[in-house]
Amino acid sequence: MEYSTAIVFSQLSLFPSTLQTENRTYLFKPWKQRTSQSSRFQCHKMYVPGFGTSPESTAAQHLHHFFNFIAVKIVAAQLQSYNPEAYEELREFLDKHSLSDGDKFCADLMRESPRHKDLAMRILEVRSAYCKDDFEWDNLKRLASKMVDDSNKKLMTDYIVDTSCIADGKQICN
Repeated sequence: MEYSTAIVFSQLSLFPSTLQTENRTYLFKPWKQRTSQSSRFQCHKMYVPGFGTSPESTAAQHLHHFFNFIAVKIVAAQLQSYNPEAYEELREFLDKHSLSDGDKFCADLMRESPRHKDLAMRILEVRSAYCKDDFEWDNLKRLASKMVDDSNKKLMTDYIVDTSCIADGKQICN
């Protein structure tokens, strides 16, 4: 048994006549009445639950510690070539103290001795200069986006290969 439904298209219209619109209350305002508002869309960013701070703030904190790590490497390389004694003092201090918290590391280094204070001040100077002048922020964004896209593509491709019978264009199962 077949059923058919007939819709009278003459009664449907994308542009209602003036008789239909005179006494109608709208759920949404017609486009012509909204032209005074900005034509840009107001997009909201994704909500990330479970963070006391924004994800960007957390990433900035990690980068802060990373810049300290980079500054220590730069200063150590400089000292190794022109001040071997200071280089050895920094190496000994690094063996006893963690670099996981950059500010704590520098604070401890400053309080170790007057010579260590000078090393700490140099590290602070280098990390600031590296962050402001040498770090390639645009490159970071480009690389991070590319890594996410490449990783997503690889994971999806691997899943398709694992769950289908085709690999490299050839049927691999019966």
